[in-house]
Amino acid sequence: MDSGEDDRLSPLPGGAESHDAIADAEERAAARSLLDDIETLVEDGKTYLEAEARFQKSRAIFVIDGVRSTVIFGAIAGAFGFIALIGLTVGLIIALMPHLTVWGSSALVVGAEFFLAVAFGRMAEKRWNRIMDALDKDRTE
Repeated sequence: MDSGEDDRLSPLPGGAESHDAIADAEERAAARSLLDDIETLVEDGKTYLEAEARFQKSRAIFVIDGVRSTVIFGAIAGAFGFIALIGLTVGLIIALMPHLTVWGSSALVVGAEFFLAVAFGRMAEKRWNRIMDALDKDRTE
């Protein structure tokens, strides 16, 4: 035999140690019982559930805080918008007074705003009914 063949057949360095490690792992696996595995699984499940509960709690706190600040900022924006519309209404009435008299300009501006309110209210109602119909279809299916 040539020395090249001897090198190929010789054990790898540390080969005996890795064989011993595999044997030790097999012995440990054989020594474990199904009960130990189930106990470990239950403990891991409890740990997972506790972590998930903490995550969902922090998520809920974040959402509640976000909703609260959104409602506050929305209310402030609505108040300023309402004040601006009052100013616009008064300004239009004053601007139209010379052409239509006080009562005429008031009637025109308030009538136009009422018409717009009704039109936008009907659009909102149609969209609301469409949402409710879609939800009713989901419940019946």
